[in-house]
Amino acid sequence: MTLADHLPILPIIIPALAAPIALLVMRRRRALGIVISLVSCLAMLAAALTLMAGVSDGTIMAYALGDWPAPFGIVLVADRLAAMMLVLTATLALLALLHALVTRADRKGWHFHPLFQFQLMGLNGAFLTGDLFNLFVFFEVLLIASYGLMLHGQGPARLKAGVQYVVVNLVGSSLFLIALGMLYALTGTLNMADMGLRVAAVAPEDQGLLRIAGLLLVSVFALKAAVAPLHLWLPRTYAVSTPAVAALFAIMTKVGVYSIIRVVPQVFGESAGAAAWVPAPYLLPAAMVSAGVGFAGVFVARSLSEQAAYAVIGSTGTLLIAVAGWTPESLGAALYYLAHSTLAAAALFMVADVTARRRGAFADSASPGPAFAGRGGIALLFMAAAIAATGLPPLSGFIGKLLILKSVAGLPDWGWAWGVILVTTFIGVVGFARVGSAVFWKSAPDSSAPAASTSRRDLAAPVLALALLAALSAGAGWASAYADAAAAQVLDPAQSAAAVLTERTP
Repeated sequence: MTLADHLPILPIIIPALAAPIALLVMRRRRALGIVISLVSCLAMLAAALTLMAGVSDGTIMAYALGDWPAPFGIVLVADRLAAMMLVLTATLALLALLHALVTRADRKGWHFHPLFQFQLMGLNGAFLTGDLFNLFVFFEVLLIASYGLMLHGQGPARLKAGVQYVVVNLVGSSLFLIALGMLYALTGTLNMADMGLRVAAVAPEDQGLLRIAGLLLVSVFALKAAVAPLHLWLPRTYAVSTPAVAALFAIMTKVGVYSIIRVVPQVFGESAGAAAWVPAPYLLPAAMVSAGVGFAGVFVARSLSEQAAYAVIGSTGTLLIAVAGWTPESLGAALYYLAHSTLAAAALFMVADVTARRRGAFADSASPGPAFAGRGGIALLFMAAAIAATGLPPLSGFIGKLLILKSVAGLPDWGWAWGVILVTTFIGVVGFARVGSAVFWKSAPDSSAPAASTSRRDLAAPVLALALLAALSAGAGWASAYADAAAAQVLDPAQSAAAVLTERTP
C-alpha cells in the first residue's frame, strides 16, 4: 500500500503524534515544541488539501482501520464535505496558532500546544468518522482538550465559565450515549451507512422509539452547535477564553452543525419511516430564534469579544435556516456560508484581542477610552470583520446570505426566513456600529494613555483571516460550485453506503 492509500487517516494521526511529542519536549526545549506544533498544522493542511483534490471528482474514500470491513470495524469516510471541513479546520488552526505565538498567549501555561493538537485530533476525527460511536469518542477528545484550552491562562472568570461548560457538555455526552444505546438496540449497528439501510426494517411498534432516539441525537448536536434555547453556555465561555483559543473555538459549533448535516440524510432520510427527516418541524423555528438571539446579543453586548461570541450564535442560526430546507440548493448555500462564518468569527475574536492589547485597563469594553497608536488601522480591521460577520458587501458573507435567500425562496416558510435574515442583518450592523464608534472614535477626556502593546505583529493573523474572506469572495464561483456538489453528495446516502459497505458480508 502507498501513502495515498492511508491519506484519510493522516489528519488524525498527525496531531495524535504531535501532541505527546510536544508534551515531552516543552519543559526543556519550548522552541522545539512550538516548531512541532506549527509543522503539525502545516502537515494537516497539506494532507487536507491533498484529500480535497482526491475527492473533488465525487470519489468517496473509505478507510477500514485494522482492515476490518464495515460495519464490523471502525471506518473513516472522506468525501467532499469531510475534506472541506478538514481544510477549514487546518486553516483556522494555523491562524489561531499564529496569533497565539505572536501574542505569546501560548506561554501562559505549559500544555497549550499538546492540548491544541489533541483538539485538532478530535475535530478531524469527528469530520472523518463513519461510525456514530466513534463520533461520540472524537466529541469527547475535542471536548476534553477544549476544557484545558478554555482554562489556559487561568483566572476566576474562566474557571466559573469552565465549570458551566463542563457541566453542560457532560449532560450532552450522557444524552448522546442514551441515544446511541437506543439506536443500537433498534438497528443492531452504529455504522451510519449501515444504519441508514437498516432503519427501514425497524418494526412498526418500534417506530416511536426510533423517532425519540433521532430527536435525542439531533438535540445533542443542537447543544454542541449552541442552537437556541441550548445556547446559554456559549457567550460567557467564548468571551472569557484566550482570544487565540476562542478563534479556534469558532469551528466548535460547526461540528454540531456538521453532525446534523451528516447524520440526518444518511440515517433519517426518506427510508426512516416515522423518523424520516426527524428534526424538520423544529429545526427552522430553532434556527430563526438562534439568529434573532445571536444578533440581539451583538446589539446589546458590552465588549468586542462578547459581540464575537454572540455573532457565532447568530451565524449558526442563519446557517441552519438554509440547512432546514434539506434541498441541494439550500444545503450548498449553507456550506458556503459555513466556511465564511467560521473565518469571520475568528477574525472578530482576534481583532478584539488586538484592540484590548492597546487599550490597557479599558480592554475591549464598549466604552470610550484613550486614544492609542494605530487606532485608525485597527478600526478598519474591525469594520471589515463586522462587515463579514453581518453579511454586507463586498466580503463573502454577502454572497453567502444571497445564496441562502435565493435557495429558500421556493420553500413554504420562505417569508419568515427572509424576514429573519434581513432583520438580524440590520440589527447586527447597528450593534457593531454602536460598539465600534464607542471604542474607536470616542475618547474619554480624563483617561490617560495606557501602557499597552504597540507591536504590529499581532495584526498578522486577523489580516490573514480577512484576506481569506476576500479570497472566498473572489473565488465564490468555484467555492459555491464545490459546496453544491458536496451538498448533492450528502443528500445521496446510497452513494455513501455503496462506498462504505462494498466489502459487507451478507
